[in-house]
Amino acid sequence: MAEHGAPILRTNLPGLPLVARGKVRDVYRCDGFLLLVATDRVSAFDVVQEAPIPEKGRVLTELSAFWFDALRSLAPNHLVTTEVDAFPATARAYADVLRGRTMLCRPAERVAVECVARGYLTGSAWEEYSAHGTIGGAAFPPGLRANAKFAEPIFTQSTKEDTGHDRKLTYPEMVELVGSETAAALRETTLRLYTAASAIAAERGILIADTKLEFGWIDGRLTWIDEAFTPDSSRFWAREDYALDVAIPSLDKQPLRDYLSGTGWNREPPPPKLPPEVVERTSRRYLEILARLTGTDATS
Repeated sequence: MAEHGAPILRTNLPGLPLVARGKVRDVYRCDGFLLLVATDRVSAFDVVQEAPIPEKGRVLTELSAFWFDALRSLAPNHLVTTEVDAFPATARAYADVLRGRTMLCRPAERVAVECVARGYLTGSAWEEYSAHGTIGGAAFPPGLRANAKFAEPIFTQSTKEDTGHDRKLTYPEMVELVGSETAAALRETTLRLYTAASAIAAERGILIADTKLEFGWIDGRLTWIDEAFTPDSSRFWAREDYALDVAIPSLDKQPLRDYLSGTGWNREPPPPKLPPEVVERTSRRYLEILARLTGTDATS
């Protein structure tokens, strides 16, 4: 039985067909719906780590539900409910495992592209720009500084892989993959959602430096799926920490990334073992961003 906050690496729900076991989520089919169970697995540099991060699954679920509800008028999404008591009876039998970490969702035909909105020149965008003067394969003016805010958010794209490393795409490559109409809709919807979420976060003293979104087709409509502006999919900065040309601490799994980067790990499995203090610091970061964005007591 899973107690509140007890870490879960894998789920086993006999009688419910397992559709997929991704980097973070276990997905089950349930009476025509999907159960997206956010485990406490953590992926860094596209590799799943061996240690769980306590409270992580709860944070991902609560934040996704918060954003799906807040931005529902801007794009349809796949979320039905996170209330276990409203799940089909076959799922309610596992209420102790599912409660607090599960979204009941409508199934979608996933678009195999990861859509990225960037408000600031950081992360892999800064690495690409520093090396080649491009971002997402498109040329940008010389002289931009690390962490600079773009005049308007920009869109980049990559493939979406369930295991291993995602592959960067140029926009023309995405068009070739999904078609020009779908590509344009993905870009426009991603930037619309990012702009709205950034405004909400800014009111709470948080800058969303960049984020990854996913989409699928439900009843012929392009629909926002998977997760929404969580520490796994977004880079959050406290406004008071913002500065140019420095490493800004992120309110996400940055403590884990920093530790792994310092080990000399080649970013291929198996990953190094995580010390308990790194696990604890990462868990605290997840809880902090949940509290700051939603205004709730993350420890309750």
